[in-house]
Amino acid sequence: MNKTKQLVTSAMMIALGTAISFLCEMIPFLNLPFGGTITIASLLPLVLIGYLYGPAWGFGSSFVYSLIQMAIGYRTVAGLFTPTSDSYMGVRNALFILLLDYVLAYTAVGLASIFRKLKPLPALVWGSITGLLACYLFHVLSGAIFYGAWAEWFFTDTVAQNFAVSGWIMENLSGAKLAVAYSIVYNGCYMIPEIIITAVAGAGISAVPTLMREKTR
Repeated sequence: MNKTKQLVTSAMMIALGTAISFLCEMIPFLNLPFGGTITIASLLPLVLIGYLYGPAWGFGSSFVYSLIQMAIGYRTVAGLFTPTSDSYMGVRNALFILLLDYVLAYTAVGLASIFRKLKPLPALVWGSITGLLACYLFHVLSGAIFYGAWAEWFFTDTVAQNFAVSGWIMENLSGAKLAVAYSIVYNGCYMIPEIIITAVAGAGISAVPTLMREKTR
């Protein structure tokens, strides 16, 4: 019976996170022009699953969430495999992008569960920071490898040229280093706010006693 309750609760959490993500993608100013959305703590439900039920449930639920995100982003995913699309990457590269940007990135949120033995407040705050930071790092890796060609354009012909650090980056970095810098900055534009929002929301949720009583040993 307990396993059934955990399964139902996890499914509801995954659905909640998916719904929040989907709704935020419908709001233009929350979306970056080349992918990436600042959501209102859409990954916090995954952090909560890891805290309440442990690593197996946390990683498992995060993996399921990653597959759902791929399904929701079908237009982007389809473009990676369509030769006539501007986003076509070739089959091998497309598969690696899906692995890094979806499967590994979102499954990594399960790392939040490593703090579950702490009290609710630090567990959810540090869990949010750690899980989403791991997600961010996979996005950075994907961007540096597969989208680094956009780096020079990004730092010279977009709003990013107004960043105080852009001039220094263009003068001192090139090749792989420039690609990494581009990926860190671009993905940070949505992931850093996401990490902050999720950590703050996690701190607020930690004060809900009925939810915290759901935790299993």
